Amino acid sequence: MPYVRRDAQGSLLSLHRQAEGGATEWLADNDAQVLAFMAQQHTDGFQQLDADFIRVLEDLIDVLVDKHVINMTDLPPAARDKLAARRDHRRPTALAELNLLGDAPGVVDTGTLRAFTPFA
Repeated sequence: MPYVRRDAQGSLLSLHRQAEGGATEWLADNDAQVLAFMAQQHTDGFQQLDADFIRVLEDLIDVLVDKHVINMTDLPPAARDKLAARRDHRRPTALAELNLLGDAPGVVDTGTLRAFTPFA
C-alpha cells in the first residue's frame, strides 16, 4: 500500500504511507518495483554500516598494536596484507601535502626546506 515518488526517468525515489506532494501513485506492497526499491535501500544501508564497522575494527587493531597488546605478526598473513593495503589506500597523497592555504604561523621558509619554529 505505498505511495511512490518517482524521478524524471520514472525510477522510484521514495515510498510513503499516504499520498503527499509528488507521491500520489499507489503500488501494491508486492509490486516488483517496490520490492526492488526496498531491497536496494536495505543493501545500501548495510553497506554503509559495514564500511563504518570495518573502520572501527581497523582503529581497534591500531590501538592494540600501539599499546603492544598484540603484534602485527600475531595476525594471519592475509589479514596483515589487507590491513597494509587499506593503510596505503588511506595514506595522504602528494596532493594532500600541497600548501594551498599559505604558511601557518611558526613556519619559516628556508628556500628548499621548511623548518618549524614553535611559538614564533
